[in-house]
Amino acid sequence: MPQKDFVRLIEENILILDKLGERLKIDSATVAKYPRQQLTALVRLHLGGRAKLKDIARREFVTTPNLCATFKKLEHGGFVMRDIDENDRRNTWYSVTKTGEELAKLVLDEFREGIETMFKNINREDEEKLTGALKTMNELLIKMEINNA
Repeated sequence: MPQKDFVRLIEENILILDKLGERLKIDSATVAKYPRQQLTALVRLHLGGRAKLKDIARREFVTTPNLCATFKKLEHGGFVMRDIDENDRRNTWYSVTKTGEELAKLVLDEFREGIETMFKNINREDEEKLTGALKTMNELLIKMEINNA
C-alpha cells in the first residue's frame, strides 16, 4: 500500500525535531547539574499535572520501575511529592512541589531561549509559514486526541 504523504512528512518532522532537540544545550549552571532524564520527567509532570505513576509511564513510553527510580531522586531533591491513593493503595500519585515548579519553569525558559537562538536567523516570511503550519498541525493533533480519547 502506498504511504500517505502526511505520514512520511510526520516521520521526517519527528526525526528533524529530534535532531534539533539534541542541539539545544542548556547552559544554566542551576539546570546543568541535574540529569536530563530527571529534568524531562519533572517538566512533563509540571506541564501534565498530578498523575498516577502508571499513567505517566504509559504516556512517556518508559517502564514504571525506571520512572519510579527517577521520581524517587526528584522526590529526594524536594522537586516531586508522592501520595498513596487512599482508595487503592496500589496507586501512587505524583505532583510537582513549589521548588519543582520553579526548576521546571527555569528549564522551560532555557529551552525557549535555545529555540529562539536556533531560529534567530530565519527570515520573516519563513517564520510566518512555519508558524502557520505549526498552528494547523497543533489544531489537527488536538482534534485527533479528543476524538481518540
